[in-house]
Amino acid sequence: MKLSSRLKLAGEGLLPVILVVLLIVLGIGWYLYSTKAATEREAKRYGHEVIDRLVIKHDRAVLDQDLASQAKMQMPPSGRDYIIQRLVQLGAPQQPIEIEDNVSFDNYSFFGLLAAKPRGSFTAHLNYPGQPVTLQVAVSQGETKWLIEDVTFTLGAAPH
Repeated sequence: MKLSSRLKLAGEGLLPVILVVLLIVLGIGWYLYSTKAATEREAKRYGHEVIDRLVIKHDRAVLDQDLASQAKMQMPPSGRDYIIQRLVQLGAPQQPIEIEDNVSFDNYSFFGLLAAKPRGSFTAHLNYPGQPVTLQVAVSQGETKWLIEDVTFTLGAAPH
């Protein structure tokens, strides 16, 4: 009889340990999921802000300040000037601007919850009185801030 009562007592401590471990794992999973969702929201906010600053405000400074180093080599100052000049010439597009968002992550771990290297691709379909224009902006998260990886300006409607 004493042997069976000891076995019952030894198993009783396992349930609280399992519950604590389960709560810790669920807490880590929730934290990773919410961090990934917040990063995705931040990428969308930044992509929309870049499009707004280029299309509505004609702010060339966003290109000078936030272009990634490789993008600066591909788009010299004269190319940046050209985009802004064309947008100024076209005027204000019809509102609201239709923007297609696509945010992805290059690396995943911990069952797809721990995401790294976020990238965003944003396509703005601009309707001007004379013609449609498509503006595509690619962004990524740098070490300290979001960076613009590429800007493509296409007169006419781009294929979907």
